[in-house]
Amino acid sequence: MDPLLLVLLVILVALAAEYINGFHDAANAIATVVSTRVLTPRQAILLAALTNLVGAFFGTEVAKTIYSGYIQSGFAVSQEAIACGLLGGIVWNLLTWWFGIPSSSSHALIGGLCGGVLAQAKINWGVLIWDGLANGKAVGLWPKLVKPMFASPVIGFLLGALFMLALTGLIVRFAARPSKVQKVFGRLQIVSAGMMGFSHGSNDSQKTVGIITLTLLAAHGTGALNGAPEWLHFLRVEPNAEGKLAHAPYWVIVVCAITMALGTAAGGWRIIRTMGHKMVKLQPVHGFAAETGAALTIHGASTLGIPLSTTHVISTSILGVGATKRFDAVRWGLVGRIIWAWVLTIPVTALLGYWIYRGALAAGWTS
Repeated sequence: MDPLLLVLLVILVALAAEYINGFHDAANAIATVVSTRVLTPRQAILLAALTNLVGAFFGTEVAKTIYSGYIQSGFAVSQEAIACGLLGGIVWNLLTWWFGIPSSSSHALIGGLCGGVLAQAKINWGVLIWDGLANGKAVGLWPKLVKPMFASPVIGFLLGALFMLALTGLIVRFAARPSKVQKVFGRLQIVSAGMMGFSHGSNDSQKTVGIITLTLLAAHGTGALNGAPEWLHFLRVEPNAEGKLAHAPYWVIVVCAITMALGTAAGGWRIIRTMGHKMVKLQPVHGFAAETGAALTIHGASTLGIPLSTTHVISTSILGVGATKRFDAVRWGLVGRIIWAWVLTIPVTALLGYWIYRGALAAGWTS
């Protein structure tokens, strides 16, 4: 395949993954506000799309982690490896979306990418960065993927529970009438849903920004853009002596932000039903506590450049809130299915990325 055409194709696949991420993870921001009937589904989706769009323009640390924090700079990643990794993540996202299971699009994307890269490197594990420092900051799969994968659900659960306990104490102290509580927190939940959408955009949108930037770096290294028409000059990047960029191209951020917003606008009703209705029954005060705890956790991770699973955080925050009502208020059987999806996401998508690359190699589509 023509190298330039391949670069453009990989970018399109990445944007397709971003769009799917939008409707797959739309539930993260709007499930609770819909289930508590504070907003209609149409209103909630519009709010989530707008706040996702705005959030995508704040910070690039997560994108930097994706394009420079997981793969050794001395390894020339191919366009084919990136494309196969993206396809592995897309297959898993669509599968879990179909069954209404809130899995992590972030882990699917990173797992698929690692699988594609390992296939290209013929299972040379040394091409991946496991743990290290770059400019005084932690990099690698252990500090920026594995540890947060376990820590973030715990933080989300605890913050959701703590916010709910604090709010319950205030309601009891001031002997607030149920109708008053419903009205006040119905309004506040619009704010917390907006915060959730903003934090989701600041983290999830940046992941595809990182993938496309990695694609452009790979194209620069292989000379794939040599001889490209002048009107495609925006595809060219100028890395430093170490082969890295100080920041992602601005046009990539804009395109990914718009794509994420459009995907969010498409909705994700299967997952919304699971998170907003099936796990635990919520009232506006519960939704406010869950969304606030999750939004703070995700925003903190975005600041630190950690590609967090927003699905993990909001799901466990909802569980934390539900557990303060009654331990048996949570439908733990359903939770078990969700946890299995979380556990399986990275290994399954890594295998998918690996086998898609191997299949493409056998078919003669890559070398």
